[in-house]
Amino acid sequence: MNLFWDKWRKRIGYGIGDLGCNLVFSTMASYLMIFYTDVFGITAAAAGTLTLVTKIIDAGTDTGMGLIVDRTHTRWGQGRPYFIVGAVPFAVFTVLTFVVPDFGATGKLVWAYVTYSLLCLSYTIVNIPLNTIVPRLTSDVHERDCLVSTRMVCAMIGTAVVMTITTPLVKFFGRGDNAKGYLITMSIYGVAAMLIFGITFLNTEEVVPTSVTHEHSRLKDDLKGLTGASIVLFILNFLYFGLYVIRNTSVLYYFTYNLGKTDWIVFVGLFGILSGLPMLLILPFLEKHISKRNLMVISSLIYAIGDLTIYLGKSSTVMLISGLAVTGLGIYGIFGTTFSMQPDVIDYSEYKNKKSIAGMIAAFQGFFVKASMGLASMLVGIFLTMSGYVPNIPQTPKALAAIETAFIWIPLIICVLICIAVYFYRVDSIRSEMSEELENRRRVNASKGSASASLQPSSN
Repeated sequence: MNLFWDKWRKRIGYGIGDLGCNLVFSTMASYLMIFYTDVFGITAAAAGTLTLVTKIIDAGTDTGMGLIVDRTHTRWGQGRPYFIVGAVPFAVFTVLTFVVPDFGATGKLVWAYVTYSLLCLSYTIVNIPLNTIVPRLTSDVHERDCLVSTRMVCAMIGTAVVMTITTPLVKFFGRGDNAKGYLITMSIYGVAAMLIFGITFLNTEEVVPTSVTHEHSRLKDDLKGLTGASIVLFILNFLYFGLYVIRNTSVLYYFTYNLGKTDWIVFVGLFGILSGLPMLLILPFLEKHISKRNLMVISSLIYAIGDLTIYLGKSSTVMLISGLAVTGLGIYGIFGTTFSMQPDVIDYSEYKNKKSIAGMIAAFQGFFVKASMGLASMLVGIFLTMSGYVPNIPQTPKALAAIETAFIWIPLIICVLICIAVYFYRVDSIRSEMSEELENRRRVNASKGSASASLQPSSN
């Protein structure tokens, strides 16, 4: 019973950290563009460029944070301390990002750049360690998959909360003043996330040492630890999060303007996310029997089928609901499989190149994620601007075509690219051999440490 409780305490303690991240992360992906254009008061092109520039800056800070984590050695571990360090700044800059100052156009733009950049930096401080810590929590491959799956479920819950209650909360607190509504809503999200990071710190423990001894290394030495599998992981993250941002941003425009179903927005947010829950729940089981490479291809095909179902069923409620359900299964299959690959890729660098570079891998992963999110946001902004989009009025055929391209056709292209990229992922076939070898190295290191300690002269 105690073992069962300890496992689930660790799983939920770890996973809930991503719920905290996603209260804000999902808001950025889904509502930031429409907040900036329709409430804050800057153009779609300016908002898209802002998100690209800040994400590129933030992607650079990811690398620095990864190097810091790899060089951190405390009694709490390498990653855990940063859940506490980053919690308060994360809450503060979440609130400030949604303040609408009484400035001119230039002043507003500067405010947006500064606050959003600092929010992204705070996110990096807590999220990079969340990505690196799994190999240190357990060496059991199936338990790692369960940890990742629990994290994905918690992330999905965070996203579902955002997509379901954000608009009602903004209306409730704003009473017609959307600026006030967003500010109060995001203040609640920021404080909740801060408390959640404390829970994650208290309920995780880094118990698995690396298979290599701690040593001071230069950046170029760490770079040599990267493998082909690392590059594939980075590309998959780039493609997935581009898909995520484009879909979650354009879905609001598509159902509002193309389909005229504004009363569906809350339902779309909730159902489009929760429909992925079955996939996340069965993913650890599937990963026992199907290679992660094949799971990625299957998930991409599922998403594509759902996407086309929505397109073909514009006038059919049944087909729209079915399409949302299928795309939910597909996108969360891609999501969960991508993140379950990460601990394997970290181990593969230790196995092949004898380098412990979990922080660097997470940093480059974050770099590609944020560069992708920035580019995706900019792409949507450019599409809307070039098509003549004007907020809160019926759109021209050109604008409607641009929204349809963003929501339907670009995601299909991304799914094809994901299938091409994952073809080059070859870690699945050596997973068992790799785990056995790394465990042997840890035992050797432990025995050397014990022998060294026994040779130390007594102080008496």
